[in-house]
Amino acid sequence: MPAYSAFIFDLDGTLIDSAPDIAAALNVGFRGNGWPQLDPRYVEQFIGNGPRRLITDILDDQGISYDDAAVDRVFRGYLQAYLDDPAGRTRFFDHVPEDLAALRAAGLRLGICTNKNHAVTSKVLDQLGLAPLFDAAVGADAVPACKPDARHLLAVAEAMELQPGTWAYVGDTLVDQATAQAAAVPFYAVPWGGGAGVEVAPGHRLTRLADLLQHERKTTAAR
Repeated sequence: MPAYSAFIFDLDGTLIDSAPDIAAALNVGFRGNGWPQLDPRYVEQFIGNGPRRLITDILDDQGISYDDAAVDRVFRGYLQAYLDDPAGRTRFFDHVPEDLAALRAAGLRLGICTNKNHAVTSKVLDQLGLAPLFDAAVGADAVPACKPDARHLLAVAEAMELQPGTWAYVGDTLVDQATAQAAAVPFYAVPWGGGAGVEVAPGHRLTRLADLLQHERKTTAAR
């Protein structure tokens, strides 16, 4: 197996625990429709397919009837609230900032492929101080089709000018895994978020992001 020159990451549930900010923004939209307020840990289980799917999945689970106009109102309220305060409640998973910095310092190129809105993604990365670490970050509304469509992930790779076989995708959900499979690229799962429940190939379950650097050292030494 060749050493990789780059890794592309999912964002929510992989690098950051953003459920509290997502829930807070979603609750703004829900209040506008007179719908119940939601706990972040409840919202967390629905994250990964983008905001509109997040809204409809929760409404279906709550047994709340809705139409497209109602979803649009919630989405607009959610998006504005999220843009106003993109990361005030968000926290990193263990060792993420230092491990990303170590990967970058080792000469690896880094990207983001997320079903989060593109403008929100940029603001979150800026507020958390992560933006300088990434060569490209592409949100769901910046591509014709988003995850699990392979074109989303491949659009990030194209923006980074990556060659096939030189990079892998890192995520925490079945959506992330399906995206990597559709794009025919290796997939690594983090141990937090939904990652513990995703079955991966031997050696592809991380304990922390720095494991990717250890992988590089081992594969380079073996050549």
